[in-house]
Amino acid sequence: MSEDACRIDLWLWRARFVKTRGLAADLVERGAVRLTHQGRETRLDKPSRCVRPGDLLTFVQAGRVTTLTVDAIGERRGPPEEARALYSLIITP
Repeated sequence: MSEDACRIDLWLWRARFVKTRGLAADLVERGAVRLTHQGRETRLDKPSRCVRPGDLLTFVQAGRVTTLTVDAIGERRGPPEEARALYSLIITP
């Protein structure tokens, strides 16, 4: 895996959308995460799939649909301020 890509389960954990990587893996395996990369949308099925800056992610968590753009990969699971710098939320009407 290159430095500009990251496993989706690791990225969701670093961005603080889930408390553990195991919960992130479960979210992906349930088919609750969609990835749009270079204009092609894919429902992710394995936690080992890669996410890159510029990708669009859509997922359902606790009954809410979240759509965001991946801005950065991150190096660690840091404080919330650091996690919020990894993505930009897309507000849908």
